Amino acid sequence: MTEQSNPLLSSSQFPEFGKFHVEHIEPAIDYLLEKNSKTVQQLVNSEQQPSWQNFIEPLELIDNQLHKAWGPVEHLEMVMNSDEWHQAYNACLEKITQYRTEMGQNKGLYEKFLQLSKSDEYDAYDLAQKKVIENALQNFELSGIALPADQQARFKQLKQSLSKASSQFGNNVLKSTQAWSKQIIDETELAGLPETAMGLLQQLAQQKQLEGWCVTLDVPSYLAVVTHADNRDLRQEVYRAFATRASNQADNTEFDNSRLVDEILRDRHELAGLLNLDNYAQYSLAKKMAPSTDRVLCFLRDLAVKSKPQAEQELQRLEDFAKAELGITDLQPWDVSYASEKLKAKTLDMSQEKLRPYFPVETVLQGLFSITESLFSITIKPMQSVPVWHEDVRFFKLLDDNNHLVGHFYLDLYARENKRGGAWMDSALTRWKHPDGQLQTPIAYLVCNFTPPVGDKQACLTHDEVTTLFHEFGHGIHHLFTKIEQLDIAGINGVPWDAVELPSQFMENFCWEREGLNLISSHVDTGESLPEELLDSLKKTRGFQSAMMMVRQIEFGLMDFELHSSYNPEDPESVLELHQRIRNEVAVVIPPEYSRMPYSFSHIFAGGYAAGYYSYMWAEVLSADAFSLFEEQGILNQDIGQKFKNTILAAGGSVDPMALFKAFRGREPEIDALLRHRGILKVA
Repeated sequence: MTEQSNPLLSSSQFPEFGKFHVEHIEPAIDYLLEKNSKTVQQLVNSEQQPSWQNFIEPLELIDNQLHKAWGPVEHLEMVMNSDEWHQAYNACLEKITQYRTEMGQNKGLYEKFLQLSKSDEYDAYDLAQKKVIENALQNFELSGIALPADQQARFKQLKQSLSKASSQFGNNVLKSTQAWSKQIIDETELAGLPETAMGLLQQLAQQKQLEGWCVTLDVPSYLAVVTHADNRDLRQEVYRAFATRASNQADNTEFDNSRLVDEILRDRHELAGLLNLDNYAQYSLAKKMAPSTDRVLCFLRDLAVKSKPQAEQELQRLEDFAKAELGITDLQPWDVSYASEKLKAKTLDMSQEKLRPYFPVETVLQGLFSITESLFSITIKPMQSVPVWHEDVRFFKLLDDNNHLVGHFYLDLYARENKRGGAWMDSALTRWKHPDGQLQTPIAYLVCNFTPPVGDKQACLTHDEVTTLFHEFGHGIHHLFTKIEQLDIAGINGVPWDAVELPSQFMENFCWEREGLNLISSHVDTGESLPEELLDSLKKTRGFQSAMMMVRQIEFGLMDFELHSSYNPEDPESVLELHQRIRNEVAVVIPPEYSRMPYSFSHIFAGGYAAGYYSYMWAEVLSADAFSLFEEQGILNQDIGQKFKNTILAAGGSVDPMALFKAFRGREPEIDALLRHRGILKVA
């Protein structure tokens, strides 16, 4: 098979998205898996003393080739989903999972790595090279290399089952989200919705060839209704549909994830047990910063103790306001966003919609790029004529101050049908030095689900969406600014999961500072910069209901971690009962009985955050403390920016993240900056 006959095997610099079709997927993956397996066998059978050149480099080469083919398939599964593509993707996912598990249990391969780690040559390796080998040996251990044959076979079965179940979970959430919609003919039912939201719902109706307006469960539509609709019954109806997605409480139970959740938790626990671990949380922490399950639970509960009293006060204030001003005597979850927006507008003269005209997409992007260029001494330029998967997608290159190529990124900003919800960054290519000496520069996918432009009007973002964009761009620069040339630890590769959110959450801070806001805001019609009174009000909103938001994150983090750390296979606590127990402990807003949030919790059941959702809060401590150095030295201080780039961002996964943090900050992280940013700790 050649690249001429299958574009997934192309050696072109960029993925040829316009040429990829379903019929290309299985032949390309089958070809590469067979080829890779033969190469590994040859390396294992070789009588040569393993070295970096004759052993590691050939492994990196075949890993890179497989990622170049499989990466676009995975990506298109997320952003241009179809039943045909999903079927081919699933068929190959099973094969790739089997291949990776077999590689992880290949004793010959393991012995070659061991041999290399004990060689004289190893002593001369740099820290990055040694880290690659250390990580490989750890991965072998976590793949069951030491297990007897029958347990290895069971480990492989569990990996296959988990991979398939996670894929199905994510697809069920997408399908369940798409299965519900509500046509509205009478405009008065949508009273309270801003013009931009009305335009979006009208556009959604037109896409479905319906008259009037159409409410869907895609996030821009859902948030517009629960935040702005005066019609309480409509808010409740949409809330219920969203809260019951992918469950037996949904209108369409075909996509119920409850059985899959039970299977996933059971299989994860058994997999950890095969490795003589008490639970899957221990398995998860083996490659994270947090030292123990007790440390994570103490961290989350300590945050809860510090946050819940203020969260209760915030909720009481909201209930009082809703009763006095809105006539809502029994505040319900579907009222919270609505009442909160009204309270914010009254007390802070501020709302997301009031801010939206000041954040046109092009201004935000220009400001984001300007901040990045200023802090990190790079230039960002758009590129045309590069294949993309949708007409809305844009492509950019980054150049350093010597005009040398740093990397590229795709930008896919808007929500659409057959695109998974949420926002994420993923690797299209990783920085890597080819055995022939050529340097492969990194490419990132940056994906969001913002409200798209309506008609010929430029899209404008809420401030929440602006911070989401900065967050994902932070992941992007972590991937793109790496100086590491070893495939497994370049960019975000090999970075512990509870440290990988540090750069992303760090970048969010610029959305709250005057110096950043001056660059990213400009009224879409008048060009007026954000007025002082609005800017001051916006900064005050950072602490608005911040404790309520904090305990919500803690609720999700504790639920995830306890699901995986306290699982008892003899008498498993039901997911819903455990979630309710956690809510009773830390939450202040309690959803109705029908809520089935865990069954659409893709982060932990279809993503990489299993027993790791706490990472958002763990890394936020790091990011807030890191940003406090900019607060001390200057928000756009180039010297501090270069220091952040050359320590945190450049090192990839080659150095322990705590060592990197201390190199940047001069000490271990402290929680005070996070609580201060959240408005939970009052500083004298």
